[in-house]
Amino acid sequence: MNFFKKLFKNYTESQLNKEINAQPVHLSLDDSFVHNFINKGGKFLYCTKISEVENNLKNIALENNWSEISCTDIDLLKIAGNLNININSNLNNHTIPFFTTCEHLIANNGDILFSSNQLGSQKLASLAEDFIVYATTSQLVKNNGEALTAIKTHFSGNIPTNISAVRNYTIKKGEDSFLDYGSSNSKNLYLLLFEDL
Repeated sequence: MNFFKKLFKNYTESQLNKEINAQPVHLSLDDSFVHNFINKGGKFLYCTKISEVENNLKNIALENNWSEISCTDIDLLKIAGNLNININSNLNNHTIPFFTTCEHLIANNGDILFSSNQLGSQKLASLAEDFIVYATTSQLVKNNGEALTAIKTHFSGNIPTNISAVRNYTIKKGEDSFLDYGSSNSKNLYLLLFEDL
């Protein structure tokens, strides 16, 4: 009799564990984005003060032995200007890490969306492999549709061009298929996420 109790008890416990594991998990936008972003190989640094952004930027440059970065954003130049790093405002040198903003952070897949506001006429694939992106928590959206709607609403009448996303945050040399040749959007990407809400 004792044997049947143990067997039945183990069966009900395993059924309960399966039911618990089968429950869908609902994450907030920021948790969902961070989870997907890190799973794709992105490096994420959360900041609550501009001094933390400056300190993290300095540490990223030290970690990678970067003595120069390229930046075209006037507001970001103020942040980077306080560091002992040479700032290049020309995007044509594709060997220098690129410090930029973005349009949106897409929670359901961990992508970062850019436009001509950040990239000018350059394609993502033609820019440096190393990106440092400054973004705010207010730029989080659920999916691509919400991101494109927000861009259309925010820039009504003057919608930016060259809208594209970084989808992979690890550089995989030699793994390009002929379908992806010359259009790889993989970047070694650091995200400095600033809490603004």
